[in-house]
Amino acid sequence: MTLNTFKLAVLVSGRGSNLQAIIDSIEKEELDADISIVISNTKDAMALSRAERHNIKTTFINPADYLSKRAFDTALIEKLKEYPIDLICLAGYMRILGEEVIQTFKEKIINIHPSLLPAFPGLNSQKQAIEYGVKFSGCTVHFVDSGIDSGPIISQTVVPIYDNDDEKSLSERILEQEHHLYPKAIKMVKENQIKINDRTVTHKTR
Repeated sequence: MTLNTFKLAVLVSGRGSNLQAIIDSIEKEELDADISIVISNTKDAMALSRAERHNIKTTFINPADYLSKRAFDTALIEKLKEYPIDLICLAGYMRILGEEVIQTFKEKIINIHPSLLPAFPGLNSQKQAIEYGVKFSGCTVHFVDSGIDSGPIISQTVVPIYDNDDEKSLSERILEQEHHLYPKAIKMVKENQIKINDRTVTHKTR
């Protein structure tokens, strides 16, 4: 690692499989980056244990310690500012970021979502896709804005929906593709391969 290494912060709430995919990509030298901090709003998140096994610094910010969502967001901003950070990655982070967080780190926060946005934003996307009867779903990496899964789209992967799929089987296949897509999208941002124009992300030609 050098002083100029691209620095990440990863926000988590649960098991952290996408965090692990990012860690693995870094350790395989497929992604030239370093995780400065992993922050969880859930004390016993498996993601924290994953990070600690790789000697990555972690912290838990307890929402119950704050009287309001805004106070929590302020604490989150203060914690993030303690570290060198080029990009913030949401990896199963189950809180909606407030406007202050989004504006403080404008165009420096990305998220991965288990659908082909703008279809099926929010929770239970795989269930929504099956119930709607679509034949394809997938996953999307996008910049975070003040809406729900509504920010400019960086990259997507398509996953077919089979007649015998249920929410569990579709979720598993989409998650497998998330683990490939997220590190690649981070690499695009890191290597300045994309440009944001209003809500459209264009990929630069070399």
